[in-house]
Amino acid sequence: MERIQHDGVLIVGAGLAGLSAALAAAPTKALVLTGAPLSQGCSSAWAQGGMAAALGEDDAPALHAADTIAAGAGLVDPDMAEILAQEGADAVRRLAKLGAPFDRNEGGEFATSLEAAHSRARVARVKGDQAGRAIMDAVIATALSARHVSVRAGCRLRGLLRDAQGRVRGVLAEENGRPIEIVAPATILATGSVGGLYGVTTTPAELLGEGLAAAALAGATVADPEFVQFHPTAIDIGRDPAPLATEALRGEGAKLIDGEGRPFMERYHPSAELAPRDVVARAIHAEREAGRGAFLDAREAVGSHFPEEFPAVFAACLSGGVDPRVAPIPVAPACHYHMGGIVTDADGCTDLPNLFAAGECASTGVHGANRLASNSLLEAAVFGARAARAAREVVDPKTRPLRCTPAPELPPKALAELRAAMSRDAGVVRDAAGLTHLVALIDRLEAAHGKALPLAAARLVAEAALARGKSLGAHFRSDGPADDDPQRTFINLASTETRVAAE
Repeated sequence: MERIQHDGVLIVGAGLAGLSAALAAAPTKALVLTGAPLSQGCSSAWAQGGMAAALGEDDAPALHAADTIAAGAGLVDPDMAEILAQEGADAVRRLAKLGAPFDRNEGGEFATSLEAAHSRARVARVKGDQAGRAIMDAVIATALSARHVSVRAGCRLRGLLRDAQGRVRGVLAEENGRPIEIVAPATILATGSVGGLYGVTTTPAELLGEGLAAAALAGATVADPEFVQFHPTAIDIGRDPAPLATEALRGEGAKLIDGEGRPFMERYHPSAELAPRDVVARAIHAEREAGRGAFLDAREAVGSHFPEEFPAVFAACLSGGVDPRVAPIPVAPACHYHMGGIVTDADGCTDLPNLFAAGECASTGVHGANRLASNSLLEAAVFGARAARAAREVVDPKTRPLRCTPAPELPPKALAELRAAMSRDAGVVRDAAGLTHLVALIDRLEAAHGKALPLAAARLVAEAALARGKSLGAHFRSDGPADDDPQRTFINLASTETRVAAE
């Protein structure tokens, strides 16, 4: 097997977290591994709303941190929320200097919009719904021109390399169908979401939680895997993945209506369309389950301005035969973001020596049980850079990695069966019967196909959701009460110790 020795920071994943880490690693060399071409296969490029930060004169980091904590339903680490909010504005300005063309007002300041559960208009956007793509274009261009950054495309993670002392020494990857070992002093996982495990998702299908699973199987502690955020307004036009109708539309005044044209959100929450995402997602789910349907009506709020103000939403709607200027947009909840992940500290350190994690595959504790809108890109930029600054200080132990057996593949038919079951049984509304059925399915697929990484990731979500019998944040159990004493979930597969919220 080919072995490559990299004298620097090894980064797996090329979304905003991974490339922010690569840039911040300077002057240390950074090698970025990505399975898909740059800007493809990552949720960052698909993000529409923008980046939340205290940029306005009427705002402050303390207010942003307070909103983050409130949205997280009692599980947010306040120290992490403070770091995110304090460093947020500088992260946005840094990306702007790289060329991200954030919208500006007449005075040249950042134009900000209001999104759900924010007490201030603080979301910096690009042309309404182009933030993710524009930010990634700027970051990719900078990374490709940086002398210390190398990118190796076509590399898929198959396992972590460790030495006899348990230190992570790099990764086993599959490059164009052949195994390859890449050894490095420090490794950063920035492998993104579990969204591809769901049959209805807004994330790239490639994102199957494989980085999360590889770290868990190697003994890293995972936190809160049951907390999966479902975006309320995926555009329901039969596409996989489902295109997204950004929350900014509701910030601009778009209304959620049923098939008869009647607004319904005020029946579910005083903040109506700007209620927390989990509330809105369950409301839309309930309306659809009752046969009334759910639509986002932006005819009055946006109307004829759709092509220039929300071009991505406009194009997606037209591709499905809907003109949002004159007709309501059919919507449905879809898997959108994973609040759980590999446990890290403020500098991305996991409990496996020399392994770091950042972005959606990590759990800093900043999102709690329910991520605040538009905090995801911000977290990727802030904590991706922090992880790199810590990783570049790691001294190469010069030890020989032990042999690593690649995880088996999950056949397409089995993956399709898993995705359907995840959406049905670990979706917006859950119960013990469905989750028990899901765990049994994972058992059966694992017996047939081995410990494939997608199955390991799905098991983390399903078993933690089954163990948490009370509803909290984005985790809603129809067969259990609200959780009035929330505790975080921590799982370590190596020690088989699981701590979950008290029943």
